[in-house]
Amino acid sequence: MSGSRERLVVIGGDAAGMSAAAQARRLRDADDLDIVVLEQGADVSFSACGIPYWIGGQVERREQLIARTPEQFAERGITVRTGTRVEGIEADAGKVVTADGERIGYDRLVVATGGRPSRPPIPGLDAPGVFGVHRLDDGAAIRAAIDAGARRGLVLGGGYIGLEMAEVLQRRGLEVTVVLADPLPMQLLDADMGERVRAGMGAMGMDVHTDQAVREVLVDGSGRACGVRTDAGSYEADIIVLGLGMGPEVTLAEAAGIRLGTTGAIDVDRTQRTRSHPEIYAAGDCAQTFHRVTGEVAHVALGTHANKQGRVAGSVIGGRPARFAGVLGTALTKVGDIEIGRTGLCTTQAEEAGFEYRTDTIEGTTKAGYYPGAEEIAVKLLSEAGSGRLLGAQIVGGPGSGKRIDVLAAAIWAGMTAEDLAGSDLSYAPPFSPTYDPVVVAARVVSRTEQG
Repeated sequence: MSGSRERLVVIGGDAAGMSAAAQARRLRDADDLDIVVLEQGADVSFSACGIPYWIGGQVERREQLIARTPEQFAERGITVRTGTRVEGIEADAGKVVTADGERIGYDRLVVATGGRPSRPPIPGLDAPGVFGVHRLDDGAAIRAAIDAGARRGLVLGGGYIGLEMAEVLQRRGLEVTVVLADPLPMQLLDADMGERVRAGMGAMGMDVHTDQAVREVLVDGSGRACGVRTDAGSYEADIIVLGLGMGPEVTLAEAAGIRLGTTGAIDVDRTQRTRSHPEIYAAGDCAQTFHRVTGEVAHVALGTHANKQGRVAGSVIGGRPARFAGVLGTALTKVGDIEIGRTGLCTTQAEEAGFEYRTDTIEGTTKAGYYPGAEEIAVKLLSEAGSGRLLGAQIVGGPGSGKRIDVLAAAIWAGMTAEDLAGSDLSYAPPFSPTYDPVVVAARVVSRTEQG
């Protein structure tokens, strides 16, 4: 654009896009930088991670999942246009083209198009009664189907969304069947830890079927989904929920000639600037990143990363130096009372990265064993053979287990060894932990073995 006032255009109005816009506005006022956010949906700045819990009733109102409205952003000098789909990026001209043909110029552009839910080419997958869990409208549609009398819920996939949706459907009184193409739920866990999750789901009364790829979504006489067929048999359902993972949404970027990385996501440097177009940035689920332990490129679709990457892009656009520090893939979820946490590398990732490693697993309790409510917890550590440097960790256990993964994430982030962690000063009181926390016990086992 001409003139002294620059314009920042952001494509996508959720975690990464709004973080970038908000941070750029903090650093540059409206007289210096015009900020326009273009969002194809009806909502911005909403918590996609909260959708399952709205469906389950733990969150009462849709509005509770919206952090800020377009009107609130307008008060801060950020123009947000919802219902505005961008159909093209003219990188050479410095313009974006909307679905109605409007061409909007920019000096800086942030691509924050997010992720695209995986939808394999399965016949019937687009039939009514099959639901994704990506936007607030998806949550509203599932709630409506349950309220209309659905009694049998079928979840396809065993990742974070799959497990969370299995829990909330059961909470709403549905009979729950989970069908996985994988051998076990939570494929970013090692098999022994994934088996603990599968067994726990079975104990909750969920019907879990593994190693069964869906070949067809069955439909009734009205064309509505009523079940699925696998090579092992058929499973009936009133509603089918997809939890098949997420890939980067890069259609616009690829068509515009913006370089993609080996993961299929947009190739960016550590300032979130695209490597092919210096005036264009990318952040969130559409952008490639790198793993803190291996240093290799990675694509990890998590809201925590999206917010931080958006803030980095907004800082740089606003004139303040910033660099994204990488990811460990730290994540936490639950299904019923089973809490599941993981960080760093699992054994498959460690092998692919060429590490010589060892694994150690301990079992303990979340509180002092004599204290009411003490629950079982299993902690598994991956460490580099010889040095004892921590590479990864996994936790599966009852209430009070999961957030312990943050201690392990911080230790891995800082490059600590098992011996370092074993000697660290963690808190203790019977309502919260045994005298030696399970995290410390696991580290002691590794350290003692390494020392012979």
